[in-house]
Amino acid sequence: MATAGEAATGDAVIGGTLYVVATPIGNLADISHRAVETLGAVPLIAAEDTRHTHRLLARYAIETRTTSFHARSGPGRLAALLHHLRDGQDLALVTDAGTPAISDPGADLVAAWALEGGVVVPIPGASAVLAAVVGSGLAGPRWGFEGFLPRSGRDRRDRIARIAADERATIVYEAPARVAATLRDLAAACGSERQGAVCRELTKIHESFVRGTLGQLVAAAASGEIPARGEFVLVVAYASEVSSSGSGAAAVDEQDALLSARSEVERLVTSGVARGDAARQVSAATGVPRRRLYAAETLD
Repeated sequence: MATAGEAATGDAVIGGTLYVVATPIGNLADISHRAVETLGAVPLIAAEDTRHTHRLLARYAIETRTTSFHARSGPGRLAALLHHLRDGQDLALVTDAGTPAISDPGADLVAAWALEGGVVVPIPGASAVLAAVVGSGLAGPRWGFEGFLPRSGRDRRDRIARIAADERATIVYEAPARVAATLRDLAAACGSERQGAVCRELTKIHESFVRGTLGQLVAAAASGEIPARGEFVLVVAYASEVSSSGSGAAAVDEQDALLSARSEVERLVTSGVARGDAARQVSAATGVPRRRLYAAETLD
């Protein structure tokens, strides 16, 4: 198969081309003509699970040889694939669903071949992240992708605190058995009124979007309205302004929290921390949106 041409510097490319090929995330029809042509033309496909990939190849009458390459593959398999590329032979990299290296194996192979100056060509296609972004109706033009959250401990708490403070929407992957617990943790950190969506079985027969506040989603998961089966993508809306229109103790608590957070920013600035860094630190620790910490006006 013809390689991608010459390197950016104009030097002749040495070795084969590594094609990073996106495959369907559920519906086998969601594959591009370019991906089918590439998989049929390369001499070897490195697949996360060759049995899974063979079903896709059979659908499109592709007879290319496959070899396994997954998260538990040892360094010997990586070395063998690099040797294949160095020998001037092209290679296609696929995972079970979606794009390699996006919460899937493959990043180490891509990085290693790129470091050697090899040509890496992405073949884009179906994406669970983008399907959730557009299908949820919550993400807007600015959003961040967190992949799978840590299962427990400080790393998990810190990541969720950053999601709570983020002025962008956040997209999270989650395993079915942990969806309910993750929704509870997100609701506790972000507030039960933060909007969210649970996107399940995207592009498949039982595709569903359940939208509502995080509190409502917690209840839906607990009641079984959201089945703990299938593939999940969670969408958390961006951190909105701290409400000053509430009444009673809740509104007072929100005002006190914002005033306290602003005071902490000023303390850090006085101690020599740059204002931007101070705002980021306090936002991550308190969940108060960063833009509110920059504001100079008093609360209404």
